[in-house]
Amino acid sequence: MTARLLHDFVAAQAARQRHATAVVMRGDRLSYGELESASNRLARVLLATGCRPGDRVCLASPKSPWTIVGMLATLKIGGIYVPLDVASPPARVARIVVSADPACILASGDAAERLIDKLGSLELLQDGPRIGWLDRSAPTGAAFGLDAILRASEAPVPGRGAPQDPAHILFTSGSTGEPKGVVITHANVLAFVEWAMRRFGTVPSDRVSGHSPFHFDLSTFDIYGAFAAGAQLHLVPPDATLSPKTLAEFIRESELTQFFAVPTALAYMARFDVVRTGDFPALKRLLWCGEVLPTPVLAYFMRRLPHVEFTNLYGPTEATIASSHHTVRQCPSNEQEPIPIGSACDGEELLVLDDDLAPVAPGTIGQLYIRGVGLSPGYWRDPEKSRDAFVTQARDGSAIRRAYRTGDLAKIGDDGLVRFVGRADSQIKSRGYRIELGEIEAAANTLEGLIECAVVAVETHDFDGHAICLAYVCARATEVTPPRLREQLASLLPAYMLPSRWLRLDVLPKNQNGKIDRRALEKAFRP
Repeated sequence: MTARLLHDFVAAQAARQRHATAVVMRGDRLSYGELESASNRLARVLLATGCRPGDRVCLASPKSPWTIVGMLATLKIGGIYVPLDVASPPARVARIVVSADPACILASGDAAERLIDKLGSLELLQDGPRIGWLDRSAPTGAAFGLDAILRASEAPVPGRGAPQDPAHILFTSGSTGEPKGVVITHANVLAFVEWAMRRFGTVPSDRVSGHSPFHFDLSTFDIYGAFAAGAQLHLVPPDATLSPKTLAEFIRESELTQFFAVPTALAYMARFDVVRTGDFPALKRLLWCGEVLPTPVLAYFMRRLPHVEFTNLYGPTEATIASSHHTVRQCPSNEQEPIPIGSACDGEELLVLDDDLAPVAPGTIGQLYIRGVGLSPGYWRDPEKSRDAFVTQARDGSAIRRAYRTGDLAKIGDDGLVRFVGRADSQIKSRGYRIELGEIEAAANTLEGLIECAVVAVETHDFDGHAICLAYVCARATEVTPPRLREQLASLLPAYMLPSRWLRLDVLPKNQNGKIDRRALEKAFRP
């Protein structure tokens, strides 16, 4: 269906199928009619407390149906919602709150209460945002709680906003360590969701996963992709994401027809062998995005789930969810061959350019740029960083159509498909050779006995210039040693690409989005 603003999806589904289930999490379930009514009530309360179009509303609430109510209510008043990770260190959350400068914070749960107390002790809430609670445990001094929301009128609020208005701000880790806010508009999300509806054929009978946390941009597709189709959104509880067996049981018992996750989740399920042959009979689509999925992991799933369609999505937060796609039609025969990131989604362009922003020849590695309908307007209140990342002119000063510099390296194959090579900042020079750390990691991911691994490099003052470092987690620690891993890698890589430092861990460090925290690994390898 076509919508003008993101919350129009829910309003239309409430009119069409009011009693159909919209969102589920454990025992909590909201129909489309209930979701529409609750978000209308909360929108009226936000207006009554002084929120106005363009105001930011921070969501200090764990993943739940009522957090989604908070998103929709914010959009209905023309506001901009900012999901917070209540499990993050309070100091980091405080920096985000200061940057977002919200008119209101919507909170719920014990973790949020502890966070609010900490923000208060930092004097961030004095004469600052009003605090509203999405449950009945509203502390003294709160602007409102659930009781006030339920007493409000459920009549729709007057329409506010335009497609080019910001819908939310997602804060990601910046290169300086300071979180940077990526502004995403209604139109950005609508363009991707409408393309995905056409590409995947989502229908009301679908049961879609909500695996990613709400502060991660993949969740945007989970939520609005489901609502656009009138499908059921099944939120994956955070504790289920920590156990491969529990996650597999969730997919099975929820009878999901679409599962969308970061590759790390899929890799753990494969390494612990929790997927049976012919498992997940209801599943139609398995999608991944956010990192490189090791080809052996894909082969594991494809051999066990021949009834499922497998699609790789690629795209940074700055380009809204994903900008390219590649559906793998046959189980890979060569598990050392990386999976292409494929072709651009409708309205998007993938550009592989040289240092002068000129296209490179097929097969040549260049910098990957993106332009099109998904591009963010820029970083929140940071025009300098926006100008640096979203380029509008070539080196010679000539104007070009606005494009986002991803920081990724890529090449275009003879088949016309784009292939991710690695990060520009993960390309090193050692012993005179240019080395892509991603190539080493791809090879290491094919080794037996490893659950997961990551390759980083740290500077040295010797001839090599860099030390190549491999951190790994073993399936059976007693059977895997660095000499054995080096021997296996030596059959796949030239000597100059072999790691010189090794670190066995019980688990690789992860950031808030479930991706491998490579900065933490680099620190672990430094003397």
